[in-house]
Amino acid sequence: MSIWRKKSLEALLQQAQGSNLKRTLGAGSLIALGIGAIIGAGLFVRTAAAATDAAGSGVTLSFIVAAIGCAFAGLCYAEFAAMIPISGSAYAYSFVTMGELVAWVIGWALIMEYALGAATVSIAWSEYLNNLLGNSIPYQWCHSPFEKLYQASADVITQIQALPGNWVGIEKGFLNADQFAKLPAEIVSQVTITSGIMNIPALVILLALTLLLIKGTQESATVNAIIVFVKVAIVLVFIVVGWQFIKPENHTPYLIPEGTIGHEGFFKWGWGGVLGGAAIVFFAFIGFDAVSTTAQEAKNPKRDMPIGILGSLAVCTVLYILFGHVLTGVAHWSEFATAGKEASVSYVIKTYMSGYEWLGTSVTLAILAGFSSVILVMLMGQSRVFYSMSQDGLIPKAFGELHPKYKTPFKANWILFLFVGAFAAFVPGSIAGDLTSFGTLFAFVLVCIGILLMRKTNPELARPFKTPLVPLVPVLGILVCTAMIIALDAFTLKAAAVWMLVGFVVYFAYSRKNSNLNNKP
Repeated sequence: MSIWRKKSLEALLQQAQGSNLKRTLGAGSLIALGIGAIIGAGLFVRTAAAATDAAGSGVTLSFIVAAIGCAFAGLCYAEFAAMIPISGSAYAYSFVTMGELVAWVIGWALIMEYALGAATVSIAWSEYLNNLLGNSIPYQWCHSPFEKLYQASADVITQIQALPGNWVGIEKGFLNADQFAKLPAEIVSQVTITSGIMNIPALVILLALTLLLIKGTQESATVNAIIVFVKVAIVLVFIVVGWQFIKPENHTPYLIPEGTIGHEGFFKWGWGGVLGGAAIVFFAFIGFDAVSTTAQEAKNPKRDMPIGILGSLAVCTVLYILFGHVLTGVAHWSEFATAGKEASVSYVIKTYMSGYEWLGTSVTLAILAGFSSVILVMLMGQSRVFYSMSQDGLIPKAFGELHPKYKTPFKANWILFLFVGAFAAFVPGSIAGDLTSFGTLFAFVLVCIGILLMRKTNPELARPFKTPLVPLVPVLGILVCTAMIIALDAFTLKAAAVWMLVGFVVYFAYSRKNSNLNNKP
């Protein structure tokens, strides 16, 4: 059988009609699900990471670049979600337009998006919990064994500042890994190093949300809607209050200067850094596409799916740009490499926003709740992708088995917990986050290609929502998303390549021969 064999659109829609998944989600719930998935670790963690690693204060420009790529892909997603209202998102769309092998590849890539996305956010959840508890959780038990904390005394900092080069951001007594690697031997011996062992809080939140997802989609959506309201309110309060604490000098220079220690490479400074930052903060936009995975649970998917996808994307883009401007204006971007880390917002409030310390605690509580909603939607999205893949025979039937009472893919949820939990406990958040960005960007590229193909092969199909300016919008989506993939660091691209190779092995060893299409003439 050909690896390019396609699933007919008629069979796909028939599968959707025969599904036992409950249709309980309206347009408002879908927008809330999208915002719940979008505003989270990407905003509260990746903003600081992009600023300190690549873009500096220009992270606001990075958000604009990432939003443009998302807008192009979002318009394509909206057409597919309205036309093919079925769980599985880009996986299902690819099966119809480009065939089984491509569908498998995108399904495998989506694991990086949703599963590793949930792992990344759970790691950030752990960091904020520790911040709320006054850092009472030992470093070893809330960090990966691949993470190290480099601490230097005031005397050592003075010695480092006397060395040649631009040692930005070490004033607080902490160094990042790149800075530590460039120290001479006589100073290295004076730096205190603490290594992580296992991230236990991340596992706890993953377990709790897995149990909630098994209980039911409507219950999960209700909890998410409450969290989204609180989360958006806190973001707005931070923007309004923080605006008065902005120091213009923190935005000068707006982009990271050439020659800064730890920022060697085209995508680490200047305008190249803006693109590199876009690849990092792209993680912040992941979520609007997760709305499409719930198409079989939407009351009126042809109308509500485009509203949910594009509405959540529009709301979050505006908030992101304002948030990034305030965050890098109140504190200098270099501080987030060490002192702020994942809990950057709380750090900024407690350090620079005098008189608003109470807001720091409130923000931390809201962020913990917000992260929980992100993890919830990511785990929901991945379990629905697994559900669709199992229905096609590409992965074992256990992934598609529904709970006899709650009608949720409970076995997929448990398997997902084990997989995501392993990453959350033992892999650094930065690595998992960048791999998530790769998986998402790759999915976006294929969805944009799928729109071009469907317009040629099936022009007669009813399209309740049509992507405007085809082929311009899909082509621009392909170009912008591909540029952001290239801007990811070399380690991430190599790790992604290995992951995809493993996927090919699984496909040819199991999925190809167990595919339901083998039973078709």
